[in-house]
Amino acid sequence: MNFIENEQPLLVAEGLTKWYGRRLGCRDASFELYEGEVIAVVGESGSGKTTLLQLLSGQIEPSAGQIRYRLRDGAIADVWSMSEPMRRFLFRTDWGYVHQDPQLGLRMGVSAGGNVGERLMAVGWRNYGDIRGAATDWLARVEIPEDRIDDTPRAYSGGMRQRLQIARNLVTAPRLIFMDEPTGGLDVSVQARLLDLLRRIVSEMRIAVIVVTHDLAVARLLSNRIMVMKEGEVIEQGLTDQVLDDPHAPYTQLLVSSILPA
Repeated sequence: MNFIENEQPLLVAEGLTKWYGRRLGCRDASFELYEGEVIAVVGESGSGKTTLLQLLSGQIEPSAGQIRYRLRDGAIADVWSMSEPMRRFLFRTDWGYVHQDPQLGLRMGVSAGGNVGERLMAVGWRNYGDIRGAATDWLARVEIPEDRIDDTPRAYSGGMRQRLQIARNLVTAPRLIFMDEPTGGLDVSVQARLLDLLRRIVSEMRIAVIVVTHDLAVARLLSNRIMVMKEGEVIEQGLTDQVLDDPHAPYTQLLVSSILPA
């Protein structure tokens, strides 16, 4: 069912499969993602959710299957038929990736403003005043005080680092963001603040999001749809509230009951 009636999907995954030698990472994952839609991928450790995220974001090549992406001009591109420079260009413009550990997504020795500004420079911005102004605006949007713009992320708390990583990813107005456990390692009050921020910005910008999380509360708050993975396969998917309130697969029932480990 389309997220918005008659709209073309932004991304289509068909039969995505990944083998690491003889070990299965992910098998036959298929779905469509629409602009403005948030899909959560959940499951216990080793279920294949991180492998699926890496496949979708072009970080690892599938053993089988296809990922099609609708470009801004309406053309449909096969992600793994693109050249490496084209995939890098997508990551600078249309895509973003929020890591669980902000240190993986930030340059820790560069100022906060510089972290945001670098992404703008990667898409052609050259005027220093414009770049600093945009960085200042985005830091304000993610609730980082203006007087911290010249501090490096090393001087930030964990929650501030994650908000800075979000600003760095969103400053170029991407259409698709991949998130890997974005609230992992944060205390409950910081998580709540970050989730409120993410929900507001995603809604305002109508960004499509694929978020991997072991936290079903995060999935419920952020996502429209949910995909449950077990042993590399998607065993249940549907509207988030429907799946979490009335799970059909026995595994999903256990997951919702918090019997399975994270």
